[in-house]
Parts: sequence; structure tokens; C-alpha cells
Amino acid sequence: MAASLREVAAKAGVSVRTVSNVVSGSAPVAAATRERVQQVLDELQYRPNFAARQLRGGRTGLVGLVVPELSSPYFAELAGLFVDAALERSWTLLIDQSGGTAEGERRLLEGSGRRVLDGLVLSPWALPPEDLTRYAGEHPLVVLGERDPHGVADHVSVDNVAAAHVVTTHLLATGRTRIAAVGVQPHLANATAAQRLLGHRQALADAGRTPDPALEVAVSTLHRAEGARAVRELLDAPHPPDAVFCFSDQLALGALRAARERGVRVPEDLALAGFDDIEDGRYATPSLTTVAPDKQQIAARALQCLADRLAGRGSAVAQRVVVPHRLVVRESTGRATAGPAPR
Repeated sequence: MAASLREVAAKAGVSVRTVSNVVSGSAPVAAATRERVQQVLDELQYRPNFAARQLRGGRTGLVGLVVPELSSPYFAELAGLFVDAALERSWTLLIDQSGGTAEGERRLLEGSGRRVLDGLVLSPWALPPEDLTRYAGEHPLVVLGERDPHGVADHVSVDNVAAAHVVTTHLLATGRTRIAAVGVQPHLANATAAQRLLGHRQALADAGRTPDPALEVAVSTLHRAEGARAVRELLDAPHPPDAVFCFSDQLALGALRAARERGVRVPEDLALAGFDDIEDGRYATPSLTTVAPDKQQIAARALQCLADRLAGRGSAVAQRVVVPHRLVVRESTGRATAGPAPR
């Protein structure tokens, strides 16, 4: 017969309430106590009865994560960190992908599976804020990225404007004068690309330079093939760039391949920088300069928002959480000079 909460509590020397809090993750428990309780849970092979728990308190211990695409190294790494963060709360994480379309996002928000989830974390690319507003009122919802749901759902993001600004400023500091931006996505409702373009333009303006529309290249996806295509077009232009800021590391890796095929040396002839700090970029030749969002904090803070809502600790006003980022300078941009490029 499966162990009960009371049996676990007795063996761990804690209250039934403490064991319940460890299992559900609905309230904080001291690290040492949580570890002791978890050891007993594992030893007794305790398995929560989701049906009974839902009948008693409306909780299943299941939370969902929806990302646009699991084939993306960034989202795959982020999903793994969410699994780890959920495990720390004794939650089970269910992961799905929307394809980045409004239909896919709506399907997962409206689907019957939502009824068994205590809460959902969504990284939307397509749904307008008014749709997110409607769904946020029905179930605990945390939104990742730049689709701010008008303050009705907790929102976790990176400051993309500031992050893009620091990348372009770094490229200027290496003495580059014609810096291209690859990753504009006017066909998407999500504002990630728009914010990164804004930060890029602001950095140029702060250095006394006028942004050149010919150096701002749109892409259909943030994948390697589009990065390669964009850089080939830039290199074929009458006035090619001497640096490229790609809005994802996948774009930058494609750009790196295209440059090599053309005999263009990186960073000597062309400096390259990306965004996301995926593992492939760390081991590329040359290694890739990039913006590293604190992905671990994204997962931890998003699930903390859900836990607060489920425990009734959340305020009436939705939280707006901005996680840190840092610029990681590697071989693809070379060494910075003493100051910004001359005007």
C-alpha cells in the first residue's frame, strides 16, 4: 500500500502540513527540512494522489510550460531549467510547443488539459494582449517575453532594449563603423525583435551615428539558414558591414558559416555577436560573443509567481519581473579598443 502523508510526517519528524507543503510547493519550507522530507518521500516511494488532491483543495501538482518551439536550443535549455525549478517544488511540469502561431497558442490555452493544471507559463509569439488578458482571468498564468498582457498576468522578461544597446556599444568599441542588425521580424506580433532593434538604434545614436535601414535585415525565423542568407546579402551589397549583431545565436551561427564560405575572416574582417548564449555558440570556431539572459532566474521567478498566486500571496496587481542579463565577450568580436569608435 502506498505511504500516506501522515506516515511520511511521522518518519521525518515534521507535521503533516509541512509534508503537504513540500509535496505541493504551495508554501516555503526551510531547505534542510525540505531535503529531509524529500528523502523520506523517496524512501517510502510516496506518490501523490492527484485526483484526491484536486477534490480536497483544487490542486494537482501539475503545471504547464508552453514555448514556441522545442527544437530551438534556447527554448530547449530553458525548458530543462523549468523542469529543475519545478522539481524543487515537488511539482510535475508538462511541456508543449505552440509553433509560435496564434492558433497554436489559443489551442493550448483553451484545451481541456488546462483543467488539470494548477497554472501555466506561456511564451507567446502571436496572441494579442487582449486574448492573454481573457485567459489570465480564468487560471493562474505567467507570460514570458515581450507580450505584456496589460498587467493582468504576471510577466517575466529580459530588458531587450538595454541588452541590444550593450551589444552594439561593444561592437562600436572594437572600432567597427558599419554595424548591421539581423533579425527584424515585422510579421510577428511579439515585440522581441522590435525591442532589440530599438536598443541597437539607440546605441548608434548615442555614439553620434545615424542608423542605416540598408543594414537592418528582416528574417522569417531566428534559425541558422536565415542568418546565413542575411549575411550573404549584406556581403554582396555595395557597402558591406564590418560587424553584425544577430538577434539570436542561431542566426549568428548561420552568419558565421556564410562568412567562412565567402573567405571573410571573423573577427578580423567581420565582427559577429548573437543573443541567448546557447551551448553551440560557446564551442563554435571562433566562439560567439553573445548576450546571456539569466535563464535560471527566468524559470525560478516564473514558478515563484505561480506559487504566490496558488498560495494567495500574489497582489491584485500583476508582477512585472525583469531578470538580469550580461554581455559575454568571446572570440567572434575580438578585443575592444580603449573607447567607442570615432564619430
